[in-house]
Amino acid sequence: MNRRRRLTGVVVSDKMQKTVVVKVRRTFRHPLYKKVVHRDKKYKAHDELGARVGDVVVIVESRPISKTKRWVVQQILKRAGEAAREKDVVVEEEVAALEETMTSSAPAEPSPAAPADEKAGEA
Repeated sequence: MNRRRRLTGVVVSDKMQKTVVVKVRRTFRHPLYKKVVHRDKKYKAHDELGARVGDVVVIVESRPISKTKRWVVQQILKRAGEAAREKDVVVEEEVAALEETMTSSAPAEPSPAAPADEKAGEA
């Protein structure tokens, strides 16, 4: 195992060729106020794997590749579309179950003649 630093973050931009911007969140306790604080930092990383926006990736420190790029995407942990597809399946199942309960427990609709009789009596 080498001693290169590894960070896990989310891809926030993939508009460059073979480069992605990865946002890494760091959580720590404030030294004076003892409150949990979150800090985000963005790293430009070389991407040969084809990561897209929303993907969770592992980046590894490397030699300088360009003026601002010193990290390489080592692994894509989770694709952004997978989570969305999982949610869609769950939502579709819930909608189907809800439709079944609504159709089975829906009260019978009143006949159209009843409202017409009420209006005739008022006039």
